[in-house]
Amino acid sequence: MTEPMPRISVVLCAHNEETRLAACLEKVSFADEIVVVCDKCTDRTEEIAKEFGAKTVVGSWDIEGHRRNKGIEEATGEWIFELDADEHINGALAVSIREAVNSGTYDRYLIPVDNYVAERLVRYGWGASFGTSAVWRLFRKGCKVWGPQRVHPAVKMTGRQGPKLEGALVHFVDRNISDMIRRLDSYSSARAADLRASGNIGTFAHNFRRIFSRFWRCFVSRKGYKEGGMGFLIALFAALFPMLSYLKARYDDE
Repeated sequence: MTEPMPRISVVLCAHNEETRLAACLEKVSFADEIVVVCDKCTDRTEEIAKEFGAKTVVGSWDIEGHRRNKGIEEATGEWIFELDADEHINGALAVSIREAVNSGTYDRYLIPVDNYVAERLVRYGWGASFGTSAVWRLFRKGCKVWGPQRVHPAVKMTGRQGPKLEGALVHFVDRNISDMIRRLDSYSSARAADLRASGNIGTFAHNFRRIFSRFWRCFVSRKGYKEGGMGFLIALFAALFPMLSYLKARYDDE
């Protein structure tokens, strides 16, 4: 008797994503289950999710890690693929996901990411809290736990590590430079709240030094220079992120 194929749950957390959710969910036909966590939604996000047969979880979470863990908890598949509404799974990646799950060889896989700013594919320079070129999104349930942070939560991974999959997760990061600036402002505010909650916001001197090390890492080590001015902006914003977070934690009202 043939063993049944392992079930895959696609888990997506969304806040007011009615304009992007349908295009995202159209790409997950390989999934056996879709779970959409509707966080403080006041638009048609939940309605659109249900049109795709998704199980919806409605609530309010201030901590990103708690929200993502809730989505994983609600999934019933043996395997989880985490997705955001501004991401699309391309055809090659969909095939790779199913093949990896069916093989049963490993417990977690790294997923390549193609990052777009507007219609431009930006391959180089990502990292240091302002974007990434690969993410741990496919894993057996129980092999990934998110930490209690508001932004860029820490991740604890267990199980056997597999190779990076073929294909790509297409990530529409920002619509333009103004979006990049708004994201830097939003991320640094959330990080400032995490710093205050931790009771250790760091020092000016330490974060000042990080401006130079992070810029070098993104612009030179990760070859952001190949992207010209866009690579410079990514490196600059990644470099400023810790300092802005520290200054907001130090001087802004909560």
